[in-house]
Amino acid sequence: MKARLPQGMGGGAQNMQSMIKQAQKMQEQIMGVQEELEKQTFTATSGGGAVEVTMNGKKQVQSLTIKPEVVDKDDVEMLQDLIISAVNECVGNIDSTAEANMGAVTGGVSFPGLF
Repeated sequence: MKARLPQGMGGGAQNMQSMIKQAQKMQEQIMGVQEELEKQTFTATSGGGAVEVTMNGKKQVQSLTIKPEVVDKDDVEMLQDLIISAVNECVGNIDSTAEANMGAVTGGVSFPGLF
């Protein structure tokens, strides 16, 4: 007795070629999204604007602005916390944008290690 595949399944080599073409197209789209993300800049602030960080899509810090009034030699820890907070927020913005853009290409399917 022969096993029957559900409608639309099977197709042999033609179906495999179609799947390969779809995968290649998706790979090209993903590379395009990555290139566009790398060109973007992201800015985040902390402490009510006391610290501002700008990063590119590669998560490289492009600029760091600190308002002079928050520089206190007796409270260096606060300034460190503000910088860390701004950097982490900026990285989170980059990750969120990357996930949203990739979701549009992959249809919401997650590919571990992609981003």
